[in-house]
Amino acid sequence: MSDRAEMRGPVTRRRRTTISGGGGGSAGVKQANGSKWHNSPQGPAKTKTGDEASEHESKNGEVDREVGVSGQQQQLRNSPKKQRSAVEDISDRLSCHVLQESLLSSASGYSNYRGILNWCVVMLVLSNARLFLENIIKYGILVDPIQVVSLFLKDPYSWPAACLIIVSNVFILAALYAERRLAVGTISETTGLIFHIFNLTCLLVIPAATILVMTSMTPVGGVLSLGVYSVLFLKLYSYKDANRWCREIRQAKAKRLSRSYSCKCMNTHSGAVKSSQLRSRNNMYYFVFAPTLCYQLNFPRSPRIRKRFLMRRLFEMVRTMCVFQWMVPTIQNSMKPFQVPNHLIWLFFFYWFFHSSMNFVAELMQFGDREFYRDWWNSETVTYFWANWNIPVHKWCLRHFYKPMLRTGINKFLAQTAVFLVSAFFHEYLVSVPLKMFRLWAFMGMMAQVPLAWFVGRFLNGNYGNAAVWMSLIIGQPVAVLMYVHDYYVIHYGSNT
Repeated sequence: MSDRAEMRGPVTRRRRTTISGGGGGSAGVKQANGSKWHNSPQGPAKTKTGDEASEHESKNGEVDREVGVSGQQQQLRNSPKKQRSAVEDISDRLSCHVLQESLLSSASGYSNYRGILNWCVVMLVLSNARLFLENIIKYGILVDPIQVVSLFLKDPYSWPAACLIIVSNVFILAALYAERRLAVGTISETTGLIFHIFNLTCLLVIPAATILVMTSMTPVGGVLSLGVYSVLFLKLYSYKDANRWCREIRQAKAKRLSRSYSCKCMNTHSGAVKSSQLRSRNNMYYFVFAPTLCYQLNFPRSPRIRKRFLMRRLFEMVRTMCVFQWMVPTIQNSMKPFQVPNHLIWLFFFYWFFHSSMNFVAELMQFGDREFYRDWWNSETVTYFWANWNIPVHKWCLRHFYKPMLRTGINKFLAQTAVFLVSAFFHEYLVSVPLKMFRLWAFMGMMAQVPLAWFVGRFLNGNYGNAAVWMSLIIGQPVAVLMYVHDYYVIHYGSNT
């Protein structure tokens, strides 16, 4: 077969395919070719031709759809978004460096060091576990429960500290009785004030005299008893002031509304009902046990008790008390106060009391205000430290002592000095009376904070001020307390050592 015949063949086939689209044309071609369907009717031929036409059309439709899809894909490839992504991909391949700082540089602004903190915790746990095992092997178990009980009791049949704490309910009920009388108007404001002053004075004098007289009172039991009475003194003082302010506000509202007899009766009746609800015994004892020193009519309450949170705080309390396993040998083997780990004792006490214990009590009582401390470790001034390390005492001093003095016209420096004076008194009260030694070291150490606060605030700033605050914590008040402990051991156990 020649090349011309090969080229002509496909053309002829294309013509036959085109002609077969019509019914009559197909019959004519068959007749011309001498087909055996020449004399047959055209019906069957038409039917078969129609089927072929519909099949051809469906194939053409599929081809058109395939062409349309491929066209859309081509349009997507040529879209601006695809072009931009392709350009960016090429740019990423060409350049991999940008202007940036290292993460540990201060200019980077990076602050997520959680992994490093976890590493520190793991290393601390591992190192302390090793020290704990060495301590147990060398000294045995030093935190003996019997010895702990002996710190509070000399005689198992005589419990003077517990009895003294139980007696404190007399002063609580006396303050509640006075406020009830003042609410209904059976006693005057002057009489109520005198009664409260007498009650608060007895609250401080009677337990101190009892501890000094009784020989069966241990120093630890005395500190615990006086601590309870000191807290109770601050609470009842706040209870007195808050109720007096409520009466003054109610009287001012009554005078402002109307001076008629009927309006007075109405306000007196509604005030009496409200006072009877607020001055109930349950309300009073909730305030006594709540981790706060400032009284208010309605305390913020948490919706429920979180048992898991409660157990974590309890575990922390027990774990922190086990730390004394490390400290007992040092204290027993040392008669020099600077060799005693006083600063660590103070830090452990802070965490045990202000975080674990107070959160435990707050969760148990559903007390909502959990701000017991702020970031005192970042203090750049001494005044900032004393205002943020013990928030309950700071709130009490600010509300019931500092601001009332400012309202009377006293300047800020004298008011701050007076606050430090009151704090120095309670520090000396809590140390000297249980130990039955009056050295005034705690008092002088506390009053020394006044010139130190002036010096640090005037001459030191930033990190230097923070370092000065830490130095005052390390060699300040804890050392003064340990000096009392040292002298007590020398007086009572010096001959044996």
